[in-house]
Amino acid sequence: MKAWGERQTTLEDVAKAAGVSRATASRVITGTGPASPVTRDRVRAAVRQLDYQPNQVARALANRSGFRLVIAAVGTAPRVLDDPYMHRAVAAAAAAGAPYGVGASLQWLSRDSPRLDELAEDRSVRGVVLLNTTEATLAAVPSALHGRVVSIGIGSRTVPSFDVDNGGAATAILNHLYATGRRRIAMVTGPQWMPCAWRSVESYRRLARAAGLPVRLVAGDFSAERGHQATHALLRRWPDTDAVYAVNDATALGVLAALREDGRQVPGDIAVAGFDDIPFAALSSPALTTASHPVDQIIHAAATAVLNEASVPPTVVFPSTLVRRQST
Repeated sequence: MKAWGERQTTLEDVAKAAGVSRATASRVITGTGPASPVTRDRVRAAVRQLDYQPNQVARALANRSGFRLVIAAVGTAPRVLDDPYMHRAVAAAAAAGAPYGVGASLQWLSRDSPRLDELAEDRSVRGVVLLNTTEATLAAVPSALHGRVVSIGIGSRTVPSFDVDNGGAATAILNHLYATGRRRIAMVTGPQWMPCAWRSVESYRRLARAAGLPVRLVAGDFSAERGHQATHALLRRWPDTDAVYAVNDATALGVLAALREDGRQVPGDIAVAGFDDIPFAALSSPALTTASHPVDQIIHAAATAVLNEASVPPTVVFPSTLVRRQST
């Protein structure tokens, strides 16, 4: 016990003596997170050596920690949070956390400088679900988050991934377009910096080349506005295009709008297909052919794995199903 007036040992002192971060020392002392046996022994030895006495108020707060899951979305700007996909992800995470008394929040991570240290240090954070994950994001995940972070998209040795088989979805959609006689198919892609968006592009390239058909790619960004712009651009470049495959349904809705403006009939002149099967896909004119994307199931499974600190396979892939409608 420290004498009155003598400097009290702090958590920072313990962390320094043990050679670990403050967050790691806190997790070991409070028993609220993962740490290796060696690390636990070092922290406990430092506690004994320094006669560390945790502040009881802080200890009480720590025992209430982990009351939210953070949905951390990578993007070039905060406007990525406006994407309806993000809202679905938060709702699914909140539903997964409800039985545990855990809520969900949404946060932007800069694509160029993803900072995750603050989330690792924040005692209110039970875990993190990464969206739009890049290699740089995975490299920025601190060890303090290992065991309580998952990725939707690509993963790593320490960050498991959950995702939909959008490459398989692209194959099903393109084979359907080929079966209807389409041979000059253009694709409006997703952002080039997003690794998961390129699986569908790779499927498109592979199938087009195997069939001896032209590869026609126009860059998109998952938005209807960009889908609209991209369609006018591809019609100027390839006026004989007889089908457009959009990387997602929002992009496809922009494609449909641009084709109406250009006087093209769908599917008579040009067929259109998307991906996601959002509610608006069935209500568009004509109704949009697409492929399913079980966002709720994927996020729920990922969030549940974090909440349970479960051991999961490095990659969990959910299937996608072709949904045929009038646009093709």
